[in-house]
Amino acid sequence: MRRAAEAFNVSLSTVQYWVKRAGNQRLDRVDLSDQPRGPRTPANRTSTRVAERVLLLRRELKETSPLGEYGAEAIREALITSGLSPIPHVRTIGRILQRHGALDGNRRVRWAAPPPGWYLRDVADKKAELDQFDIVEGLVIRGGTDVFVLNGISLHGGLVVSWPGPAPTAKSVVERLTEHWRNVGLPDYAQFDNDTLFQGPHQHKDVIGRVMRLCLSLRVIPVFTPPREPGFQASIEALNGRWQAKVWSRFEHSSLAGLAARSEAYVAAARARAAQRIDAAPPRRPFPVGWSLDLAAPPQGRIVYMRRTNEQGAASLLGRTFPVDPLWSHRLVRAEVDLQVHCIRFYALRRREPTVQPLLCECPYRLPQRKFKE
Repeated sequence: MRRAAEAFNVSLSTVQYWVKRAGNQRLDRVDLSDQPRGPRTPANRTSTRVAERVLLLRRELKETSPLGEYGAEAIREALITSGLSPIPHVRTIGRILQRHGALDGNRRVRWAAPPPGWYLRDVADKKAELDQFDIVEGLVIRGGTDVFVLNGISLHGGLVVSWPGPAPTAKSVVERLTEHWRNVGLPDYAQFDNDTLFQGPHQHKDVIGRVMRLCLSLRVIPVFTPPREPGFQASIEALNGRWQAKVWSRFEHSSLAGLAARSEAYVAAARARAAQRIDAAPPRRPFPVGWSLDLAAPPQGRIVYMRRTNEQGAASLLGRTFPVDPLWSHRLVRAEVDLQVHCIRFYALRRREPTVQPLLCECPYRLPQRKFKE
């Protein structure tokens, strides 16, 4: 046995254990599979008598209980009243019911989350980059100075940017975006919420605001998320939370200039940490040389609206309501406004099947040629 232990590089006790286990049997008849240590029946296993009593009580409570309760807690209370000993724990009773198929509730099905940018196919396939922008408001420096923060982050690269300052206007937002894209390059898409700063006034129809005209002029497709819909702005909302925790709440700021300096340091550190991710993101287009924004020029290109249909299966955008599909009520759609072809295409969206986006309908639409009001 010692020579066998040396040949197989095991201890002598291991060889002795297997010899004892083999006994007088032939080697081809010995069960050489691993077996758990300890007794065959665990010492803390609930007895069959207790399990049968639990199942019987469940049937009795279901039929006779005045409260109509026959779950694990109700069964345990009945066992205490009956004087049974030992009394199993609530979780033990629940496992007994589950093991014998005596549970009425259905387990919730957890669907896999769709990929980032799933509502835009080329973004989901990481063939295009998308920049998200949002405004943080309601911040006040001691002394009464209101602070607004325009934050931005790229979906795949995690390229962050932040501009704290006074109340923004559409003109100042255009200046910030132009500065940012001139430095880092142009994305394929720019995503916003439905704030009037980004979309333009809501009281008029067929409004193409200043920020939208900037994007269309640079061949960046503006994307607007559905109102009161979670998930679409997850990346930028997470950045808003981090910025408030790591910059705003972490220090005491005496002026906007000091806050801006803290924010610049945070942005630089965040970009340094995400350097590899930024390099691996889809390439950005170079900013055109000699470009200037002409607000009077007719808008050209595409605008994407993410919307949820109403009970009639219609979607509202650009101050109008378009019939989409009566069978697709209260569902998500992607509306692509093609200003060159003069139509709006509506595509069906489902989080459970993010790759299936069939065309629901195509509505004619022509943007009225109106002079842009400064």
